[in-house]
Amino acid sequence: MTTPLSTEILSRLRTETRPYHEALEQNRFNQNLTAGTPTQELTEWFLQKMYGFLVPYEQQLRRHTWPPAWQVERRYRAHLILEDLPHTSPTALPLCTAMPSLHTWPELLGAMYVIEGSTLGGQVIARQLTKAGISTRTYFSGYGDQTGLMWKSFCQLLGQAAMEVNQDEIVLSARRTFQHLDAWLNHP
Repeated sequence: MTTPLSTEILSRLRTETRPYHEALEQNRFNQNLTAGTPTQELTEWFLQKMYGFLVPYEQQLRRHTWPPAWQVERRYRAHLILEDLPHTSPTALPLCTAMPSLHTWPELLGAMYVIEGSTLGGQVIARQLTKAGISTRTYFSGYGDQTGLMWKSFCQLLGQAAMEVNQDEIVLSARRTFQHLDAWLNHP
């Protein structure tokens, strides 16, 4: 059940991370995937970069105990990228070493907001890739036809959890996650 207090965090996250979210969306690589003409090379490069960000992120998630309702095991998605890049060795892909701090519950919640939200944007990219005839789109398909339900479930859990922690820390973590991801995508 959602309450005004539990939905407050979602409103704050949308509003207070908007500039960071928009900066990430304006990233030239993201622009070419969502609004431009994606190429196989650009798509593979983007997937390699996302893999490099998701692996350390997921390692942080694994260090914590999660209640079953969060379905954290199902939310790991780096392995999907390897399905899209079958000829790429994961050991050959660079990993992001400048990750935001993910040690506290609010930090984890803020980062998850960003990464889970990317499943929605990924579906837009998947449609663009289909139009361009690019088959490398397993990762971008998110949870398939369950993407909306997984997002709704995440939002409900986030709203409930946010009532028990410092919401400012959740928002700060989400902003930092957007910033670190944008910097990583712009890193050569």
